[in-house]
Amino acid sequence: MGTDPERLARLEAALERRLGSVVVLAEAVRRRHNTSAILRSCEAFGVHEVHLITGEFRPSKGAGRGVERWLDLHRHLDPGPAIAGLRARGFRVYVADLVDGAHSPESLPLDGPVAILFGSELVGVSDAARALADGALCVPMRGLVESLNVSVAAACILQRVSERRRQQLGALGDLSPERKADTLAGWLEREQAASAGMAARVGEPEDEDGL
Repeated sequence: MGTDPERLARLEAALERRLGSVVVLAEAVRRRHNTSAILRSCEAFGVHEVHLITGEFRPSKGAGRGVERWLDLHRHLDPGPAIAGLRARGFRVYVADLVDGAHSPESLPLDGPVAILFGSELVGVSDAARALADGALCVPMRGLVESLNVSVAAACILQRVSERRRQQLGALGDLSPERKADTLAGWLEREQAASAGMAARVGEPEDEDGL
């Protein structure tokens, strides 16, 4: 089954805008709609790689709408191995945390690849993640509220950080040609499998009750 040329062009254009040098980690975000909303923001702002430190995860249809199929997802039981793996690849890791001296999305150093870790709804980032991080960042707030929902904070941070990174690169994205090719192949394979499954369901014979 072939891919429509217009659809293929859209997928290729999306990959040209993808960032591999900005990565997201979501630690112990228990409410599925929050995790799914974070994934949706990553996809919308072209942040390609996400690490879920949450154990089993089932995306919420209401917020994510299957958006996870477009992302490079990794799952971990605790933050240590996830952070160590990113560090080995040259990433600096920052936790989203309301602490003194935290960077804003405008002041976060972007002279190299960065990973941003968002914590749980109730207690924020874990002590283990905080101890392993290179620093913290938060969204400046001018009102009376003292915090934002984790998915709202992620959207605010990722929009500005991703655009700053693109300005610094002088390019829309920075995935390697090999990574883009591998990602495109995976996308096409999933789309073809989904189309084949839908066709099979449409072609199923009705039972005796017409259901």
